[in-house]
Amino acid sequence: MFINAKPVWLKDMENEMNVAASFTERLDSLEGAEIHIAACSFYRIYVGNTFVAFGPARTAGGYARVDIIPLSKYNLKTGNTVRIEVVAYNCRSLSTCVSKGFLTAEIRRGGEVIAYTGRDFTAAIMREKEQYVERFSIQRHFTEVWDYTNKEEPIEWVITESAPKYLERRAPYPLYNDVSTDEALTFGEFSDSGKEPERPIRHSWNPMPKYWGEFKQDEIKRKPFRFVMHQNFMAKQKNVSLPITLKAGEYAIFDMKQIECGFLRFLGKTVAESDVVIGFSEYFEGEDFDYAKISCHTAMECVLPEGFNGEWLSFEPHTLRFGIVLVKSGEINLSSFGVKTYERDMSSLEPKIFPTAAHQKIYNAAVRTFAHNAVDIYTDCPSRERAGWLCDSYFTAYAENYFFGEVPVEDDFLENFRLCNSSQLPRGLVPMSFPADIHVRDVDGGTEHIPQWCMWYVLELSEYLTERNTDVPRELYRQSVEALLDYLETFENSDGLLEDLPSWNFVEWSKANSWTRNVNYPTNFLYAATLDAAAELYGRQSYKKKANRVRETAAELSFDGELFTDNAVRDGEGVLKNTGNVSEICQYYAYLFGDIDLDDEKYAKYREHLFSGCKGAERTVEPINAFIGLYLRIKTLLQTKQYGLLLDEVEGFFGQMADLTGTLWENRTTGGSLDHGFASYAAYAMCVALENLK
Repeated sequence: MFINAKPVWLKDMENEMNVAASFTERLDSLEGAEIHIAACSFYRIYVGNTFVAFGPARTAGGYARVDIIPLSKYNLKTGNTVRIEVVAYNCRSLSTCVSKGFLTAEIRRGGEVIAYTGRDFTAAIMREKEQYVERFSIQRHFTEVWDYTNKEEPIEWVITESAPKYLERRAPYPLYNDVSTDEALTFGEFSDSGKEPERPIRHSWNPMPKYWGEFKQDEIKRKPFRFVMHQNFMAKQKNVSLPITLKAGEYAIFDMKQIECGFLRFLGKTVAESDVVIGFSEYFEGEDFDYAKISCHTAMECVLPEGFNGEWLSFEPHTLRFGIVLVKSGEINLSSFGVKTYERDMSSLEPKIFPTAAHQKIYNAAVRTFAHNAVDIYTDCPSRERAGWLCDSYFTAYAENYFFGEVPVEDDFLENFRLCNSSQLPRGLVPMSFPADIHVRDVDGGTEHIPQWCMWYVLELSEYLTERNTDVPRELYRQSVEALLDYLETFENSDGLLEDLPSWNFVEWSKANSWTRNVNYPTNFLYAATLDAAAELYGRQSYKKKANRVRETAAELSFDGELFTDNAVRDGEGVLKNTGNVSEICQYYAYLFGDIDLDDEKYAKYREHLFSGCKGAERTVEPINAFIGLYLRIKTLLQTKQYGLLLDEVEGFFGQMADLTGTLWENRTTGGSLDHGFASYAAYAMCVALENLK
């Protein structure tokens, strides 16, 4: 991957959290040049003042994917300063694996290396990017606070002791476009309310376990998220065309009309040294700025020197429909506000034309949602987490394959899981989310994992290796599949069903998730499908026989003549008895993975309920939630060829989302991510339905 370059980092700073470093090299010409680069956490490249790229593609701990980026188009005849900025977070998260600081880079022209780390590049600590700041969320790393009145400090670099194993990047490089608005939605004045906001400052877990890593509150100088939450807003004007001048105590709110994903960006000039806070939100209602109901600190702060005139760009990508700029001190003239996109390039897609405007808007929103969540890995969302969850990925993969006929992001995504080697997980398990750090519970020291997500891993692998990329040798994944099934076998009861799986059992976000004690039938239907998939991949007839036994036993024990029961628990004498709990999601697990013959007379009532969503059932049935219930229902409607019903339900569920944010959401309501990767499955399902109705 590299000819001469060595991994380097700032001397004596390899283990510090949230360290920002720059590495610069001046070259006479970049004509015909390209940079090969790998780095910890994240990097961005500039040539002079021109942004070039952000990376890397994330992968497993101990590995690093190598980006290869052409530099010719940035060549200046007067000489070129190549600047690489690297942030080493060195804390646990769900969006990367912990990695000590390092950068490996070399610039080549043809076969000749003209500059490389380990010999060239001048290193500095980026004092302008404050180190002691709040966490953005547990799932991601730190908020961004910049003070450009601080100067970089040159520092010695050293070659690091251990080099990562370098990997090819298969995922396509992202699309960087400047998207901006030409007016402020609202201009006004703000003042401190003097009150604690009703909405608490919180992370996804509160308080944050020490395991994840954070700075002490008394070490942190600026807290922009809290600052915004403490303000009262008094609107003075609406729909103000840019440029706009903001003085101390003034703010402007911007509406991008739909959620955009990328690096927050503004162009401005300062009249005096200015302290500027930027808040951003995927959605809010009302006239005063408000944060979306999502557990992360969506605000940044930057102190700009007098005479600043140019572009400010956040280091990491985020999502927003609404943004606010507040000037704490000084004065700034803003001429542009928006983002530099960080998303999958979808320009090669052939246009799809739907017969109704509503379906067209939903399809377009699904495409945008995919673009935001399939850059280097499949992510759940590009906001709170940017994490690569299994099961989510099963559905996103359908979209990638349908759009492009190839799955380079899935190639990297699944390889990452194969390369995971965590001693913290029980032997045979794959993590629920990766690349990420395994969540260790502080109370008992155990690890948190989702046994069902391991099963979805096998289902996705089966489709990937037999349909989407048959060039990948199946043997590469044999060990991970067989080790998982060996582990699950230890939880089989005398009936051959899985019982009392440990850790976080997940069926879906509904009451059905509380019915997992002892024997959970949706999980066992899924287990049967997992065994089938493994049998197909590796020709193990023992898996096939066991799958049939599990499937038949689960169906026999859970079906009550009308619907399938969710679970059975043991009474005081240890006898397993059905609870009578019935969920809508269980019916889809049974159909999709239980080999249910809908033409069999004994399933006549069940068939009616399957298509109606259990609306005519003679008992209380727990309805589905968005994930994964809706998606299993869509999959069921596809397999039963209920194409018209599918299009009707997609419109009813997703229509408002497409209208409000131009993306598709995690939940039915705004209480979560409003840009969630698995929802791009809707585009695939809609297109299949439309094609079959023609």
